[in-house]
Amino acid sequence: MNRNRLHAAAACCLLSGALASVAAPTVPVADALVTGVLMPAWLERHGTRQELTPGLTLQNRDRLRTGANARVELRLRDGSVLRLAGDTQCELNALGVREPEVFTAAIDVAQGAVRFTTGELARSLRQRAVNLRVGTLTASVRGTDLWGTADGAGDRICLLEGVITLMQPDSEARQVGEAGSCYLAAKDGGPAALQAVTRGQLAWWAAQTGMPPGAGPASPKTTMAAPAAARIARSARAGRWSVEVAAVDSEAAALSVYDRARAAGYGARIRPLPAAGGGYRYALRLGPLSSESEAAALATEIGNALPIAPVSLVRN
Repeated sequence: MNRNRLHAAAACCLLSGALASVAAPTVPVADALVTGVLMPAWLERHGTRQELTPGLTLQNRDRLRTGANARVELRLRDGSVLRLAGDTQCELNALGVREPEVFTAAIDVAQGAVRFTTGELARSLRQRAVNLRVGTLTASVRGTDLWGTADGAGDRICLLEGVITLMQPDSEARQVGEAGSCYLAAKDGGPAALQAVTRGQLAWWAAQTGMPPGAGPASPKTTMAAPAAARIARSARAGRWSVEVAAVDSEAAALSVYDRARAAGYGARIRPLPAAGGGYRYALRLGPLSSESEAAALATEIGNALPIAPVSLVRN
Protein backbone atom coordinates (compact mmCIF):
# COMPACT_ATOMS: atom_id res chain seq x y z
CA MET A 1 0.00 0.00 0.00
CA ASN A 2 2.82 2.39 0.86
CA ARG A 3 4.49 1.75 -2.49
CA ASN A 4 1.27 2.59 -4.36
CA ARG A 5 0.82 5.75 -2.31
CA LEU A 6 4.45 6.71 -2.85
CA HIS A 7 4.04 6.36 -6.59
CA ALA A 8 0.86 8.43 -6.43
CA ALA A 9 2.65 11.15 -4.43
CA ALA A 10 5.50 11.26 -6.92
CA ALA A 11 3.04 11.43 -9.82
CA CYS A 12 1.21 14.25 -8.08
CA CYS A 13 4.45 16.23 -7.79
CA LEU A 14 5.20 15.72 -11.47
CA LEU A 15 1.65 16.71 -12.42
CA SER A 16 1.84 19.85 -10.27
CA GLY A 17 5.04 20.85 -11.99
CA ALA A 18 3.49 20.26 -15.40
CA LEU A 19 0.44 22.32 -14.51
CA ALA A 20 2.58 25.13 -13.14
CA SER A 21 4.53 25.36 -16.39
CA VAL A 22 1.44 25.80 -18.55
CA ALA A 23 0.59 29.40 -19.30
CA ALA A 24 -2.72 30.54 -17.82
CA PRO A 25 -5.51 30.62 -20.41
CA THR A 26 -6.96 33.96 -21.35
CA VAL A 27 -10.48 32.87 -20.41
CA PRO A 28 -10.73 29.71 -18.31
CA VAL A 29 -13.60 27.30 -18.67
CA ALA A 30 -13.83 27.04 -14.89
CA ASP A 31 -15.59 29.69 -12.82
CA ALA A 32 -12.28 30.26 -11.00
CA LEU A 33 -8.83 28.88 -11.78
CA VAL A 34 -5.58 29.11 -9.79
CA THR A 35 -2.99 30.60 -12.14
CA GLY A 36 -0.17 31.36 -9.70
CA VAL A 37 0.93 30.32 -6.22
CA LEU A 38 3.91 31.46 -4.18
CA MET A 39 3.72 29.08 -1.25
CA PRO A 40 2.62 28.47 1.41
CA ALA A 41 -1.08 28.63 0.58
CA TRP A 42 -4.03 26.33 1.19
CA LEU A 43 -7.49 25.47 -0.06
CA GLU A 44 -10.22 24.57 2.45
CA ARG A 45 -13.14 22.66 0.95
CA HIS A 46 -15.86 20.63 2.70
CA GLY A 47 -13.92 20.59 5.95
CA THR A 48 -10.66 19.38 4.43
CA ARG A 49 -7.45 21.29 3.80
CA GLN A 50 -4.98 20.84 0.96
CA GLU A 51 -2.05 22.63 -0.60
CA LEU A 52 -3.02 25.21 -3.22
CA THR A 53 -1.37 24.56 -6.58
CA PRO A 54 -1.42 26.24 -10.03
CA GLY A 55 -4.01 24.73 -12.38
CA LEU A 56 -6.48 23.91 -9.61
CA THR A 57 -10.15 24.56 -10.42
CA LEU A 58 -12.01 26.28 -7.60
CA GLN A 59 -15.62 25.87 -6.57
CA ASN A 60 -18.32 27.87 -4.87
CA ARG A 61 -17.71 28.27 -1.12
CA ASP A 62 -14.03 27.40 -1.37
CA ARG A 63 -11.85 29.12 1.20
CA LEU A 64 -8.29 30.22 0.49
CA ARG A 65 -5.61 30.98 3.05
CA THR A 66 -2.11 32.28 2.47
CA GLY A 67 0.90 32.08 4.75
CA ALA A 68 3.29 34.88 5.61
CA ASN A 69 4.61 36.64 2.47
CA ALA A 70 2.82 34.18 0.17
CA ARG A 71 0.95 35.17 -2.99
CA VAL A 72 -1.99 33.67 -4.89
CA GLU A 73 -3.39 34.63 -8.28
CA LEU A 74 -6.77 33.51 -9.62
CA ARG A 75 -8.45 34.06 -12.99
CA LEU A 76 -12.24 34.12 -13.02
CA ARG A 77 -14.54 33.01 -15.82
CA ASP A 78 -15.27 36.61 -16.85
CA GLY A 79 -11.56 37.29 -17.39
CA SER A 80 -11.01 39.13 -14.10
CA VAL A 81 -7.89 38.55 -12.03
CA LEU A 82 -7.89 38.26 -8.24
CA ARG A 83 -4.59 38.50 -6.35
CA LEU A 84 -4.13 37.71 -2.66
CA ALA A 85 -1.29 38.88 -0.44
CA GLY A 86 0.26 36.97 2.45
CA ASP A 87 -1.71 36.28 5.65
CA THR A 88 -5.01 36.58 3.78
CA GLN A 89 -8.28 34.70 4.23
CA CYS A 90 -10.68 34.71 1.29
CA GLU A 91 -13.93 32.87 0.56
CA LEU A 92 -15.56 32.50 -2.86
CA ASN A 93 -19.36 32.69 -2.70
CA ALA A 94 -22.17 32.98 -5.26
CA LEU A 95 -19.70 31.68 -7.83
CA GLY A 96 -21.27 30.68 -11.12
CA VAL A 97 -23.26 31.76 -14.17
CA ARG A 98 -26.94 32.62 -14.02
CA GLU A 99 -29.42 33.35 -16.80
CA PRO A 100 -29.08 35.16 -19.07
CA GLU A 101 -25.34 34.49 -19.19
CA VAL A 102 -24.37 36.63 -16.20
CA PHE A 103 -21.25 35.71 -14.25
CA THR A 104 -21.67 36.15 -10.50
CA ALA A 105 -19.20 36.12 -7.62
CA ALA A 106 -19.14 37.36 -4.03
CA ILE A 107 -15.53 37.53 -2.89
CA ASP A 108 -15.27 37.81 0.90
CA VAL A 109 -11.93 38.83 2.42
CA ALA A 110 -12.08 38.58 6.19
CA GLN A 111 -8.40 39.32 6.70
CA GLY A 112 -5.44 40.42 4.61
CA ALA A 113 -4.99 42.27 1.32
CA VAL A 114 -6.50 41.70 -2.12
CA ARG A 115 -6.42 43.28 -5.56
CA PHE A 116 -9.21 42.76 -8.08
CA THR A 117 -8.76 43.73 -11.73
CA THR A 118 -11.53 43.15 -14.24
CA GLY A 119 -10.69 41.89 -17.71
CA GLU A 120 -12.50 41.75 -21.01
CA LEU A 121 -15.80 39.99 -20.53
CA ALA A 122 -15.77 36.42 -21.81
CA ARG A 123 -17.55 35.80 -25.11
CA SER A 124 -19.87 33.30 -23.43
CA LEU A 125 -21.11 36.00 -21.01
CA ARG A 126 -23.19 39.13 -21.38
CA GLN A 127 -22.69 40.71 -17.97
CA ARG A 128 -20.90 40.34 -14.65
CA ALA A 129 -22.28 40.85 -11.15
CA VAL A 130 -19.31 40.77 -8.81
CA ASN A 131 -19.08 42.04 -5.24
CA LEU A 132 -15.83 42.33 -3.32
CA ARG A 133 -16.27 42.49 0.45
CA VAL A 134 -13.26 43.50 2.54
CA GLY A 135 -14.15 43.32 6.22
CA THR A 136 -17.26 45.51 6.59
CA LEU A 137 -16.86 47.30 3.24
CA THR A 138 -18.38 45.99 0.00
CA ALA A 139 -17.58 47.21 -3.51
CA SER A 140 -20.00 46.40 -6.28
CA VAL A 141 -17.74 45.96 -9.30
CA ARG A 142 -18.76 46.84 -12.84
CA GLY A 143 -15.40 46.99 -14.58
CA THR A 144 -12.57 48.44 -12.54
CA ASP A 145 -9.29 47.96 -10.68
CA LEU A 146 -9.33 48.12 -6.91
CA TRP A 147 -7.37 47.11 -3.85
CA GLY A 148 -8.49 46.41 -0.32
CA THR A 149 -7.29 45.26 3.06
CA ALA A 150 -8.75 44.22 6.39
CA ASP A 151 -6.36 44.51 9.32
CA GLY A 152 -6.06 45.87 12.84
CA ALA A 153 -6.32 49.46 11.62
CA GLY A 154 -9.68 48.87 9.98
CA ASP A 155 -11.15 47.94 6.60
CA ARG A 156 -9.97 49.83 3.54
CA ILE A 157 -10.94 49.86 -0.15
CA CYS A 158 -9.03 51.96 -2.67
CA LEU A 159 -10.15 52.59 -6.24
CA LEU A 160 -7.26 52.46 -8.71
CA GLU A 161 -9.32 52.86 -11.87
CA GLY A 162 -12.95 52.75 -12.99
CA VAL A 163 -16.15 53.08 -10.96
CA ILE A 164 -17.48 51.16 -7.97
CA THR A 165 -20.48 51.37 -5.67
CA LEU A 166 -19.27 51.33 -2.07
CA MET A 167 -21.57 49.85 0.57
CA GLN A 168 -21.36 49.50 4.34
CA PRO A 169 -23.89 48.21 6.91
CA ASP A 170 -26.19 50.97 8.24
CA SER A 171 -24.84 53.48 5.70
CA GLU A 172 -26.07 54.69 2.35
CA ALA A 173 -24.38 53.34 -0.76
CA ARG A 174 -22.09 55.78 -2.55
CA GLN A 175 -20.68 55.76 -6.04
CA VAL A 176 -16.94 56.22 -6.28
CA GLY A 177 -15.31 57.15 -9.57
CA GLU A 178 -12.21 59.15 -8.72
CA ALA A 179 -8.97 57.17 -9.15
CA GLY A 180 -6.94 57.05 -5.97
CA SER A 181 -9.98 57.35 -3.68
CA CYS A 182 -9.43 55.34 -0.49
CA TYR A 183 -12.10 54.71 2.11
CA LEU A 184 -11.31 53.51 5.63
CA ALA A 185 -13.85 51.99 8.00
CA ALA A 186 -12.39 52.07 11.50
CA LYS A 187 -12.96 49.23 13.93
CA ASP A 188 -15.26 51.38 16.06
CA GLY A 189 -18.07 50.78 13.57
CA GLY A 190 -18.34 54.35 12.28
CA PRO A 191 -19.03 55.17 8.62
CA ALA A 192 -16.24 54.83 6.09
CA ALA A 193 -14.32 58.07 5.63
CA LEU A 194 -12.35 59.27 2.62
CA GLN A 195 -8.66 58.89 3.43
CA ALA A 196 -5.91 61.07 2.01
CA VAL A 197 -3.09 58.88 0.67
CA THR A 198 -0.14 59.62 -1.57
CA ARG A 199 0.42 57.95 -4.92
CA GLY A 200 3.51 56.27 -3.50
CA GLN A 201 1.55 54.86 -0.56
CA LEU A 202 -1.11 53.52 -2.91
CA ALA A 203 1.55 51.90 -5.09
CA TRP A 204 3.16 50.34 -2.03
CA TRP A 205 -0.14 48.85 -0.91
CA ALA A 206 -0.93 47.51 -4.38
CA ALA A 207 2.52 45.91 -4.59
CA GLN A 208 1.70 43.72 -1.59
CA THR A 209 -0.44 41.54 -3.85
CA GLY A 210 2.06 41.39 -6.72
CA MET A 211 3.44 38.06 -7.91
CA PRO A 212 7.24 38.36 -7.99
CA PRO A 213 9.06 38.27 -10.29
CA GLY A 214 6.94 40.36 -12.64
CA ALA A 215 5.35 43.68 -13.37
CA GLY A 216 4.15 46.09 -10.73
CA PRO A 217 5.52 48.85 -8.55
CA ALA A 218 7.20 46.50 -6.09
CA SER A 219 10.03 48.27 -4.30
CA PRO A 220 13.40 46.72 -3.34
CA LYS A 221 12.07 46.54 0.21
CA THR A 222 9.18 44.37 -0.99
CA THR A 223 11.53 41.97 -2.75
CA MET A 224 13.92 41.75 0.17
CA ALA A 225 11.13 41.10 2.64
CA ALA A 226 9.70 38.16 0.70
CA PRO A 227 11.09 34.79 1.81
CA ALA A 228 12.68 32.49 -0.73
CA ALA A 229 9.62 30.25 -0.72
CA ALA A 230 7.53 33.18 -1.90
CA ARG A 231 10.02 33.91 -4.65
CA ILE A 232 9.54 30.53 -6.33
CA ALA A 233 7.88 31.59 -9.57
CA ARG A 234 4.42 30.40 -10.53
CA SER A 235 5.98 28.29 -13.25
CA ALA A 236 8.31 25.43 -12.42
CA ARG A 237 11.02 26.89 -14.59
CA ALA A 238 14.43 25.26 -14.64
CA GLY A 239 16.70 26.04 -11.71
CA ARG A 240 20.05 24.83 -10.54
CA TRP A 241 19.30 24.49 -6.84
CA SER A 242 16.91 22.54 -4.63
CA VAL A 243 16.40 22.22 -0.90
CA GLU A 244 16.55 18.69 0.45
CA VAL A 245 14.16 18.51 3.38
CA ALA A 246 15.09 14.94 4.28
CA ALA A 247 16.60 11.73 2.91
CA VAL A 248 15.13 8.62 4.54
CA ASP A 249 15.50 4.87 4.15
CA SER A 250 11.88 3.75 4.01
CA GLU A 251 8.78 4.53 2.01
CA ALA A 252 6.77 5.04 5.20
CA ALA A 253 9.23 7.64 6.49
CA ALA A 254 9.25 9.41 3.12
CA LEU A 255 5.45 9.61 3.05
CA SER A 256 5.39 10.92 6.62
CA VAL A 257 7.72 13.81 5.75
CA TYR A 258 5.85 14.38 2.47
CA ASP A 259 2.52 14.72 4.33
CA ARG A 260 4.00 17.12 6.89
CA ALA A 261 5.56 19.33 4.22
CA ARG A 262 2.37 19.55 2.15
CA ALA A 263 0.26 20.23 5.25
CA ALA A 264 2.57 23.20 5.94
CA GLY A 265 1.99 24.44 2.37
CA TYR A 266 5.25 23.27 0.79
CA GLY A 267 4.99 21.06 -2.30
CA ALA A 268 7.81 18.62 -1.66
CA ARG A 269 8.66 16.04 -4.31
CA ILE A 270 9.93 12.53 -3.61
CA ARG A 271 12.99 11.29 -5.46
CA PRO A 272 14.19 7.67 -5.06
CA LEU A 273 17.99 7.42 -5.00
CA PRO A 274 20.08 4.22 -5.21
CA ALA A 275 21.51 3.36 -1.80
CA ALA A 276 24.92 1.89 -1.08
CA GLY A 277 24.59 -1.87 -0.76
CA GLY A 278 21.38 -2.00 -2.83
CA GLY A 279 17.89 -0.72 -2.43
CA TYR A 280 16.83 2.92 -2.36
CA ARG A 281 16.80 6.00 -0.20
CA TYR A 282 14.07 8.59 -0.63
CA ALA A 283 14.97 12.25 -0.89
CA LEU A 284 12.31 14.93 -0.39
CA ARG A 285 13.12 18.18 -2.12
CA LEU A 286 11.71 21.65 -2.75
CA GLY A 287 12.46 23.68 -5.83
CA PRO A 288 14.01 24.09 -8.30
CA LEU A 289 15.33 27.57 -7.49
CA SER A 290 17.41 29.79 -9.71
CA SER A 291 20.17 30.70 -7.22
CA GLU A 292 22.02 29.33 -4.21
CA SER A 293 21.00 32.35 -2.13
CA GLU A 294 17.30 31.66 -2.77
CA ALA A 295 17.81 28.02 -1.87
CA ALA A 296 19.64 28.98 1.34
CA ALA A 297 16.83 31.33 2.36
CA LEU A 298 14.23 28.66 1.67
CA ALA A 299 16.25 26.12 3.66
CA THR A 300 16.18 28.45 6.65
CA GLU A 301 12.45 29.02 6.28
CA ILE A 302 11.53 25.36 5.89
CA GLY A 303 13.83 24.49 8.78
CA ASN A 304 11.83 26.81 11.02
CA ALA A 305 8.44 25.65 9.70
CA LEU A 306 9.35 21.94 9.78
CA PRO A 307 12.08 21.09 12.28
CA ILE A 308 13.36 18.12 10.28
CA ALA A 309 17.13 17.65 10.32
CA PRO A 310 19.20 17.89 8.30
CA VAL A 311 17.95 20.37 5.70
CA SER A 312 20.55 20.83 2.97
CA LEU A 313 21.14 22.45 -0.42
CA VAL A 314 21.44 20.31 -3.54
CA ARG A 315 22.75 21.41 -6.92
CA ASN A 316 20.59 19.95 -9.70
